[in-house]
Amino acid sequence: MTLVAPPPIPRAAGSVPLLGHAIQLMRDNLGFIASLRTRYGPVVEIVLQPGTRTLVVQDPGLVRTMLTDLGPSLDKGRFFEKMGQLLGDSVVTAAGQEHVRRRRQLQPAFARPKIARYVDIMRERTTAAVDSWTPGRPLDVREAMVGLSLDMLARTVFSGSLDETTFGRLREDLSVVMNGVGIRLMLPDWAERLPLPFNRRFTAARDAVRATVEQAVAELEASGQDTGDMLSLLLRTTDEETGRPLTGRQISSEILTLAVAGTETTASVLSWVLYELARHPDVERRVLAELDAVLGGRPVTFEDLPRLAFLDRVIRETLRLHHTGWLVTRRTVTRTRLGPWSVPAGTELAYCQHALHRDPVLFPDPLTFDPDRWLDAAQTEALTSGAFLPFGAGKHTCIGDRFALTELATAVATITRRVRFALVPRQTVRPVARATVRPSALSMTVLRREGPAARNGD
Repeated sequence: MTLVAPPPIPRAAGSVPLLGHAIQLMRDNLGFIASLRTRYGPVVEIVLQPGTRTLVVQDPGLVRTMLTDLGPSLDKGRFFEKMGQLLGDSVVTAAGQEHVRRRRQLQPAFARPKIARYVDIMRERTTAAVDSWTPGRPLDVREAMVGLSLDMLARTVFSGSLDETTFGRLREDLSVVMNGVGIRLMLPDWAERLPLPFNRRFTAARDAVRATVEQAVAELEASGQDTGDMLSLLLRTTDEETGRPLTGRQISSEILTLAVAGTETTASVLSWVLYELARHPDVERRVLAELDAVLGGRPVTFEDLPRLAFLDRVIRETLRLHHTGWLVTRRTVTRTRLGPWSVPAGTELAYCQHALHRDPVLFPDPLTFDPDRWLDAAQTEALTSGAFLPFGAGKHTCIGDRFALTELATAVATITRRVRFALVPRQTVRPVARATVRPSALSMTVLRREGPAARNGD
């Protein structure tokens, strides 16, 4: 029997010496990555770091294989190394057995009883945010959602122990760092060492974020209080290898993971949900009708969330159309079989959830916001085929997926019953990718909701 050699993996056009594809990525990273799906096959090579191969995996079956089947032959790759510049040694940046060990340590913080307890905090902070918005005035929705996400994080992780000045500074520093991580992903490593204002701002903000978190850890440790939050839980956690409590440095790294992963992504998804509800009044009416039917005259609770089926589809469709992930990486540590190809050690593998979820072959009419597409049995097969990966897959599935969905549903249920939004005219809203995919700009006018729904949101 004659063995047929696999076709060669094509390289995307436009790579230049020293910079690779950085120019295309800096100019329009989402457009460039999306164009690969239409111009090339299931796997295409791009150049992020000269001298290193980066293969963008575009076939959902191969993406699923990469995430679930290759196991010890992969570590986390370039994106997570860049994140490690901020996070240090955490569950997000760890690989192999170290990742498994750290994940076990953090799992109790995301158990169902803990998340159920957090819903009251999430709802309370959302109500406070809505009360601070001025009816009839435009609101920078993304900035408001970043503030709300940080507020919910501070109350669930730190029990609100950060004063307002520290809270505001943390918010500004995190924004600088998240923008910086996204840009550094697109640039070759040597660019980070240049004495540029951008690099100095990134370093200063990164160090400030870590100092803020480490101070909060030290103060709570010194007080000896059990505040019932995630920080207290980590202070009581022991290292599996040494049997000793986690160090302040270890705890701050894990808290930083929660801060970065939990604020940027939640803020972006919340912004997109509110944007789509403003664009689709019929969808908004159905959300309100469901909330009225399920909740009647009381605020949303954790036990209500499984009964909000339409709201769940709205959030799921938002995660499809506006996914926050644009380039997730792994790296081969041994020669690895990927479909018909044998990939050498040291190769970067990447996939783009944002482009994958907008592929017309996988999702008919992909740019249409249609929550009812998830009633189609054939479409829901995407949940297991590798075409729909809102939280990744395999052993590196996002540890906070249940927390995030609970936070999103609680916030949307609370906001929509109190206010509605009108888009500001002559505004172009488009996705831009930094560390996450977010709205370029999103200003909407806040309008108090009339009728029973307005009385049921708090």
